[in-house]
Amino acid sequence: MDMKQEIDQTHVETGDYNASNIQALEGLEAVRKRPGMYIGATDTKGLHHLVWEVIDNSVDEYLAGHCSLISLRVLPDNTIRVVDNGRGIPTGMHKKLKKSALEVVMTVLHAGGKFDKNTYKVSGGLHGVGVSCVNALSDYLRAEVRREGKLWMQEYSKGKPQGDVKIIGDSDETGTTIIFHPDPEILN
Repeated sequence: MDMKQEIDQTHVETGDYNASNIQALEGLEAVRKRPGMYIGATDTKGLHHLVWEVIDNSVDEYLAGHCSLISLRVLPDNTIRVVDNGRGIPTGMHKKLKKSALEVVMTVLHAGGKFDKNTYKVSGGLHGVGVSCVNALSDYLRAEVRREGKLWMQEYSKGKPQGDVKIIGDSDETGTTIIFHPDPEILN
């Protein structure tokens, strides 16, 4: 047994509670460590919750008057694809965090447009937690955004970007496509 294991075992045996027992989780680690806190369950109900979090964002765009089409598709390998023709998640640089707003929305808890009362008058879901939780609990997620004449894309694995947000084409449409595969290590 190494020194850390001995100390950990000592804490268990003696009931010690001190600074070494305090954990500070970074980014989306908390969601992966305690998914039930965020989506309620890790069974079928949890999976449904993930799907609804993505759909809620599209519905919010509809309720705000910016979307007329929402499509949900379950692909053969249980990958979920949600497409809307809303405004598309912003892709510009977030001034404070120095990364694309798309990446911020997908990877930072409590980040989103729903905190600004002028952006959405009514909204559902977990208000800035939802899609980042979906990302954290997916072994694969691809976000595609059609806005400003371009098609933007970023891929993730277990909440972590697999590259920068990049332009992969032109588009004369607007909207967001989220394609995700729930992580079978967590959702069973």
